Amino acid sequence: MLATYSLCGSTIVTPERIIRDGRVKIEKNRIKSLTDVSKVDIELESGIYCYPALINVHDHLRGNYLPRIGPQNGDYYLNWSYWERDLRNSPVLVERAKISVEQMYLLSAYKNLFSGVATVNDHFPHEFNEPLIPLLPIRVINNYTLAHECSSFDLNWGDGIEIEHRRAVERGHPFITHLEEGFDAESQSGVDILENLTCLDDHDVFIHCIGFSDSDICKVRDAGASVAWCSASNVFMFNVTCKIRKMIAEGVNVCIGTDSTATGSVNLLEEIRFARYMYRRMYGEELDAKTLVNMVTTHPAKAFWMQDKIGSVEEGKYADLLFIRPRKDDPYEALVSARMEDIELMIQEGTPIYGDGKYEELFRRRQRDYTTVEVDGRRMCVKGDPAGLLERVRRAVGFKKVLDYLPFGG
Repeated sequence: MLATYSLCGSTIVTPERIIRDGRVKIEKNRIKSLTDVSKVDIELESGIYCYPALINVHDHLRGNYLPRIGPQNGDYYLNWSYWERDLRNSPVLVERAKISVEQMYLLSAYKNLFSGVATVNDHFPHEFNEPLIPLLPIRVINNYTLAHECSSFDLNWGDGIEIEHRRAVERGHPFITHLEEGFDAESQSGVDILENLTCLDDHDVFIHCIGFSDSDICKVRDAGASVAWCSASNVFMFNVTCKIRKMIAEGVNVCIGTDSTATGSVNLLEEIRFARYMYRRMYGEELDAKTLVNMVTTHPAKAFWMQDKIGSVEEGKYADLLFIRPRKDDPYEALVSARMEDIELMIQEGTPIYGDGKYEELFRRRQRDYTTVEVDGRRMCVKGDPAGLLERVRRAVGFKKVLDYLPFGG
């Protein structure tokens, strides 16, 4: 096992500063140095950009199947519960039931991995996902407490808002819940409910928030809570998204999440681009690329209370690194415009989990569980066996299923 190695030649986007001709020394699972590299083990091609591996603040790993399920003919939902009704009556759910829960979780993990995501939250109760998390090729956080929604029509996840929130405070974990996901009066009272329960603080991660008033946004800002912005899912289900410009202007810690593919984008890279498109469509101006990069790196790390471990390229943090072939010269614009086929190499805690076949020696020395797939004409090494997984899924459903978040097998 290769315990210490170094990579040289990329532009490092920390993302707070840009380091040209960067040198990263990795020792075991952490970044040892960004300057002191006496020996270069891997010389990267000229022009490669290095970022912290991405963080998807919101997903449901049992739900990443296609096609999407939603309102028909330009209609929209009053609140999320109407979508739940359509889901339960959908032929897509019947098809999805032919594959195992373990296979669904593996598909979901690869949806994230193939878009540069090393860390994701699976917004489900612990009893749903704890047996499956150790089987997955990326990091799924398990230090969280939760509710489903703050309304009478939620799914009663966890032990109740007050108990779950108190646990989050005691343990230094995030308390994660959907909030104000709808237009009815009860949905739009979520912030007031949490305030009255004294559960509004910096442990909170609120998902969707399309019903937030200006007053709600200020209360969330003052509390230090975080918001998970899932614009594609919002627009698909409700024809609108949250007051994102107001949230950013007020200094709310906004993060970008995909939601599941049942309503959201096929992966985080697509979600970043859609978020920018929606901002331009709503406000007639461009959302800054660096702000978008922060929304998938430093901001979710803070929301998860993991900023000492992930979210940036710094000495002492986990060596979670994403290397891409840029489409644009500006380092921030390069990530915002990136697609699955642009990924050159991805490392989690010092171990490669996805990358061009030219790095196979690194995989052999650090990663014993890997296979190869062809992506855009390139032979790529990947942790686990996603091609075998796709074949098993196809046998189970009885036809050649295509899942757009897998960059092979079309």
